[in-house]
Amino acid sequence: MKRIAVITAALWFAAIAQGMEPAAGTPRKAVLVTGASTGIGHKITERLAANGYFVYAGARKDKDLEALGRLANVEPLRLDVTSAADIAAAVDTITKAGRGLQGLVNNAGIATFGPFDQTAEADFDLVMKVNVYGPWRVTKAFTPLLVASKGRVTTIGSISGILSTKDLGVYSMTKHAIEAYTDSLAAQMAPLGVGVSVIEPGNYNSEIGRNAARRLGMDSRLSDRSQYKDPDDVAAAVEHALFSPAPKRRYMVVPSRREAEVTIRKAIEELVQLNQDQPFSYGRDALVKMLDDALAAP
Repeated sequence: MKRIAVITAALWFAAIAQGMEPAAGTPRKAVLVTGASTGIGHKITERLAANGYFVYAGARKDKDLEALGRLANVEPLRLDVTSAADIAAAVDTITKAGRGLQGLVNNAGIATFGPFDQTAEADFDLVMKVNVYGPWRVTKAFTPLLVASKGRVTTIGSISGILSTKDLGVYSMTKHAIEAYTDSLAAQMAPLGVGVSVIEPGNYNSEIGRNAARRLGMDSRLSDRSQYKDPDDVAAAVEHALFSPAPKRRYMVVPSRREAEVTIRKAIEELVQLNQDQPFSYGRDALVKMLDDALAAP
């Protein structure tokens, strides 16, 4: 009897690995992915759907919704994260479907280029509305469903939330805001049984640069990202954050050791600046002890 159970379980996991649906009567965990039409959001949608999860895939354009609708285990939803009406309609659709919601992936995001003094206020507002207000609005709207399922919230940040360059200041501001949002949301949600993570990708292939250049009516060296790897590793990190028994608060997902080192060095540089010649500063031994304590923490 025990052997039959083991074989049955093995067949079920094999089916999931091949992108097949679970056996009849087995509930599929449902996830909402915003900004699912291209790039990272599309990769996340494809991976989760192929692994047997049911994905509500948010997009704005008809052609993207039609394409998403052709994927197995995917239900496209018209969802502009700046639209209160779209968000309310998405909550209504998912609630009425009766599957619940085990995971939310706040992926929708846009970028802008250029120095602060040359950034139009309308464009600054739009990037803030999508990248900062969007995750806040969507998560707020779906909190009752996520609490009911003891689910997970995963937001796509960026190593640009740690790093910042002269041409990506506004974008970096939004991703730095997601750092604070993640920590505060995690503290609020933990007593309710909801896990919170942030994924911080480095340079991967996506449409975010090209879309920004098109919106701004300009050509930029930052717009073409086709030289970078596809974001399969980012999608894998999202799946881990959503369904691992031991998710991490932060996932730095970068394609090279160099990007990891630059990011960590920047975080250390900020630590040094916070500590150097301040009213309350710590010596090297005390700082190393703090690092050791942090490394030893569960």
